[in-house]
Amino acid sequence: MPSIALHARQQIALTPRLQQAVRLLQLSSLEFQQELREALDTNPFLEYVPPASETGDATEGAQGGVPGAEAAAAVAPEGTVETTGGGMDSAMDDGAMQPDSPSWTAEMSVSGLLRPSAHRDADDGDSEASEWVRVPVSLREQLHDALRLLPLDDRDRMAAQLVIEALDDDGYLRQDLADLAHVDGVGYTLDEDRLRVALRVVQTLDRPGIGARSLSECLALQLDAMPDHTPERDLAHRIVTDHLERLARRESGELQRQLGCDAHALQAACALVRHLDPKPGNQYGRADGGYVVPDVIVRQVRDRWVVSVNPAIEPRARIHKLYAEMFARSEQTSRSPLAQQLQEARWLIRNAHKRCETILRVGECIVARQKAFFQYGEIALRPMLLRDVADELGLHESTVSRATGNKYMATPRGIFEFKRFFPRELETRTGGTCSAAAVRVLIKEMIDAEDPRDPLSDVVLTHELEKQGVQVARRTVTKYRQMMKLPAAEMRKQF
Repeated sequence: MPSIALHARQQIALTPRLQQAVRLLQLSSLEFQQELREALDTNPFLEYVPPASETGDATEGAQGGVPGAEAAAAVAPEGTVETTGGGMDSAMDDGAMQPDSPSWTAEMSVSGLLRPSAHRDADDGDSEASEWVRVPVSLREQLHDALRLLPLDDRDRMAAQLVIEALDDDGYLRQDLADLAHVDGVGYTLDEDRLRVALRVVQTLDRPGIGARSLSECLALQLDAMPDHTPERDLAHRIVTDHLERLARRESGELQRQLGCDAHALQAACALVRHLDPKPGNQYGRADGGYVVPDVIVRQVRDRWVVSVNPAIEPRARIHKLYAEMFARSEQTSRSPLAQQLQEARWLIRNAHKRCETILRVGECIVARQKAFFQYGEIALRPMLLRDVADELGLHESTVSRATGNKYMATPRGIFEFKRFFPRELETRTGGTCSAAAVRVLIKEMIDAEDPRDPLSDVVLTHELEKQGVQVARRTVTKYRQMMKLPAAEMRKQF
């Protein structure tokens, strides 16, 4: 029969404030900027803090650390932040800060790239520097401009414009002309013959190779544009038209037999083909989707490596003191929409500061553990796990994973992703360990020093690594070679 019983159990739940802290931590620097800009535009209790260069306030932005945040962090010498442990795991420590008072005006003293439009003075008359930046001309814009100079009728011009719009970023026409003939909304009836003529017109508008339908046609168009007296042009044309795959496999003997030429003529023709551009569309302006902004900057100060937050990528925001005091004197309840916005503004600033602090602490730990990398290069990278950093900083491993995902570090050796400093561990013949990154460097050095006429195969590379005490399988060498985008031995052979 039914009965009623009581059971006690414990359950961990993420509060909205901690959920926001976790979400901000895993964002990239550009996504984080966008998040704060949207908050500045929508939350009246947040105001933009101009950088010290605009206000002349030398007390803000001390050497690129995470300054400001009253009662939240202290700025140490060399621009590093003194952290008290906990990182994101201590974001809910109510004793560390009491931001619920209306007079709490903690600010993030970090500089932004652009001032939010909602907080600009519309009457200042100043224009943004980005308005004066020259925008590169795209491939389609260049072709459309050249097409306007040709005396074509409306139907032929529409056909050429249709072909131009069908080109990809590399300059190739990947779509069949039969499919283009059935495009709706053109206004004219276009057949394949007219589109074929339009394609020939587009191929003559600008750089040779634009409008090709295959790699072979692209290279052939570039050879056709060369002067007739170019040495071995006809032989190179036969290679790209009928024997491109043999050239890729470097089958020099078979090429000589098929073409009926000597080794010297074949070498000159192959050299001519290698100087051609397989992607002519890349010479024009195009959107760069891989823009990287470093989160931390590593500098060498005498014998120490100093890590600081990049001051150029973090927006500035703080609680609007006047609005907060006016709200405190009002008769609004704690459940009103304005009260919720004020609470969200305080949470955002607190969590934004904790995000910078956590990333900085993780960056400092990485630099301390991988100090040899900054002195000797990637071959000196040590094996390291996320758990090693988490145990040292007293954080959860998932917190370290979020703090290293899509985060970048600017060093004297270049810009590297945080994940780059966590190579897997490989055993050596002597019983020690080395990192996978060091093995990749050894493979790259061996390939760079090989004889081009007798390149090293993956099996030979495996034996050479074993002679140096590194035990890896042949398939592992193949995987690392492919990761570095190095071709196989038969593709590296020169003749």
